[in-house]
Amino acid sequence: MINEPAVDSMIRKLGTKDNPVSRYALCTVASKRARQIIEEEKNAGIHDFAGRDKELLTACKDIDEGRVVIAKD
Repeated sequence: MINEPAVDSMIRKLGTKDNPVSRYALCTVASKRARQIIEEEKNAGIHDFAGRDKELLTACKDIDEGRVVIAKD
């Protein structure tokens, strides 16, 4: 379970005050970002994962820091 960053904080970062996102949307965005990170690592040839954060944690940190936004079609 990920405690930091907080789920409520990530929900506020992804949505707006008038239109907050759901927890389902947060999970979807985080999982897509984690898959992107995995692909980037594969393409870069990174094979040594010792001492590194998991991809999902990195994705959650990206969301909390505002580096990931939701694009509505």
